[in-house]
Amino acid sequence: MKKLLVSLLLLAVLVQARAGEGMWLPLFLKQLNEAEMKSMGMKMNAEDIYSVNKGSLKDAIVSFGGGCTGEIISGQGLVLTNHHCGVGYIQSHSSVEKNYIDNGFWAKSRAEEIPNPGLFVTFIVRMEDVTAQALQGVTAGMSERDRQSAIDRNLNTIRANAAKESYQETMIRPFYKGNQYFLFITETYRDVRLVGAPPASIGSYGHDTDNWVWPRHAADFSLFRVYAGPDNKPAEYAADNVPLQPRHFLPISMDGVAEGDFTMIFGFPGRTDEYLPAVAVDNMVNVLNPIRIGMRDKSLAVINEAMRNSTEVKIQYTAKQSRIANAWKKWMGESQGVNRTGGIARKQQLEADFQRRVDGNAAWKQSYGALLTDYKKLYEQIMPYAKTRDYVSELGVNIELFQLVSTLNRFITIYDNNGVAGFDARKPQLVSYLENFYADYRPEIDKQVMAALMEEYFNKVTVDHLDPFAVEQIGFAGKDYDVFAATVFAKSMLDDKDEMLKALESSDVFIQRLKSDYAFTLSRSIITHNEQKVLPEYNAIRTKLDLLERNYMQAQMEVFTEKRFYPDANSTLRVTYGKAEGYDARDAVNYRYMTTLDGVMEKYKPGDYEFDVPQRLRELHAAKDYGPYGVNGEMPVCFIGSNHTTGGNSGSPAIDAWGNLIGLNFDRTWEGTMSDLNYDPTICRNIMVDARYLLFIIDKFAGAGHLVQEMKLVYPKSKPAKKGKN
Repeated sequence: MKKLLVSLLLLAVLVQARAGEGMWLPLFLKQLNEAEMKSMGMKMNAEDIYSVNKGSLKDAIVSFGGGCTGEIISGQGLVLTNHHCGVGYIQSHSSVEKNYIDNGFWAKSRAEEIPNPGLFVTFIVRMEDVTAQALQGVTAGMSERDRQSAIDRNLNTIRANAAKESYQETMIRPFYKGNQYFLFITETYRDVRLVGAPPASIGSYGHDTDNWVWPRHAADFSLFRVYAGPDNKPAEYAADNVPLQPRHFLPISMDGVAEGDFTMIFGFPGRTDEYLPAVAVDNMVNVLNPIRIGMRDKSLAVINEAMRNSTEVKIQYTAKQSRIANAWKKWMGESQGVNRTGGIARKQQLEADFQRRVDGNAAWKQSYGALLTDYKKLYEQIMPYAKTRDYVSELGVNIELFQLVSTLNRFITIYDNNGVAGFDARKPQLVSYLENFYADYRPEIDKQVMAALMEEYFNKVTVDHLDPFAVEQIGFAGKDYDVFAATVFAKSMLDDKDEMLKALESSDVFIQRLKSDYAFTLSRSIITHNEQKVLPEYNAIRTKLDLLERNYMQAQMEVFTEKRFYPDANSTLRVTYGKAEGYDARDAVNYRYMTTLDGVMEKYKPGDYEFDVPQRLRELHAAKDYGPYGVNGEMPVCFIGSNHTTGGNSGSPAIDAWGNLIGLNFDRTWEGTMSDLNYDPTICRNIMVDARYLLFIIDKFAGAGHLVQEMKLVYPKSKPAKKGKN
């Protein structure tokens, strides 16, 4: 049975699929994708992309900080990623006096490169299919608990027996909803230093207005450097560490990209759900997304206004605002895209075909006949709990005081379990956390956010799911949400850094004050009520849905033998490929594939938070002083392609047919944000910064030409290298 399943998985991906769709494992490119990629214009071989025997493209790709992608672009460990991926670290080094957010930062020498505690990059050394070992002893009659216990034991054995160096680590991930497993051998470097970043007026040009929208004009990039020990192996930060000597780095094409050119994105996409049934997608885009969007509408209105009115607040809240706004706008585009392109109706058609085929086959009907009916029943059961779960979750995401309480509660648990001695051992960690938290915390902003979101909670959550203590307290405030929030802050010490640190001088006093603190009590009461009354029911139904999803995934691959199935994204290394091309967005609206610096100036609004342009950039544009990076009097800025991307692909390299860097992935188009659920090749486009614009900003704008000098610039179209050379 296991051999049959693996054979079905491989057969499923061998059938022709729509070019541009799919997030493919580089391990299988030779068997599954190379011919198609070459038919689209690729000049490399699959082994140039993924090899364990020689340096290949995969050796230049890193998981940046665990949430984004980066790539090595020099033989001295220089890492390129997005500005929005590095902004938290850029912000951490910024102040009103040294405002790297507004003014940018460029290290003139290695000595000026700034360490970033906690930042890491991870390389993939190799990957292996371990499905047979992972599912050894697993039978169809097992309960879910017994099945998972057997798999966990098998995975522990695989990890223990994996061939690796002492400085390497193992990672195993499920694919196809748990029908297949892969092992990854990784190397993680933890000395990563900030090298350069443009000002936000360039790196985040357009901010919220342009986010998820084409045409784009942002140079969304930042530069870091990976340092290693003297032996070139991973090492903790040390002043005498040396720049990493990579197995491979990406040359940069000066020929750029033309419409129709082959493009490839290589990175760590976070999560997709391409194979969900229609009922799941319907509930997500038409019920849950509006809840999340509505909550963030409220918090962003407060934060954006505060950032517009204060430079200091802008510095403090840039990373927070970006984190909240990015998903907020994505959910809006996702819901609109699915509905406008008839994504749910198409899934319903596929399900009707699935059911017809299943009903016509006795074996399939016995195994899969009730799958879709069971799905609908379970989604009817789970949605009331899912809605409350999202409302409460958004309180924790948007109200900073609630975030603080979650962290403090973990330290209370340490105290309760290990006493004063155990707590004191962790006290330095808590002090460090509090220092960082309060450095970028404005109680007056958080108070307004709380008032706005608690109004949503009390008015939108079903009465049976509301926390009784919170209901009692809002009653005392006369159901006035501003009064309620003001009372919470007035009766709490959590918004006062000095009072918190003073109380922390005595561990016993600190813990007792925390446990009786009004804001702490309120937050924990809401969370605890949700954990006790809502999440158990939600999780019980979710467990049943997970089983259905695994079975439905297997059933689709078994029933639709003519289709090609790629695994959903799960933060593992993937290749996706397409072409540089525009698209028809809607009736009478056709978008070209590229933007230029002229478009930046067309959007320019002096003094505007989103569309101001630095004087130096305006001068370079006026003089058409683009150096070797311009083309026929124009400066290319961004371009789009039909590459299937998602969150986690931020910072992924856009690679040309020869394996050179031509751009930096940073976004998707508004119409195509639904590609996580429903890829549509006619409108799904990813957005990339043109590599020539990056070089122009580094060299001509910032005067950091020394960084360009350590890169390898190539001309694969106009001056191709001789055979046998890179």
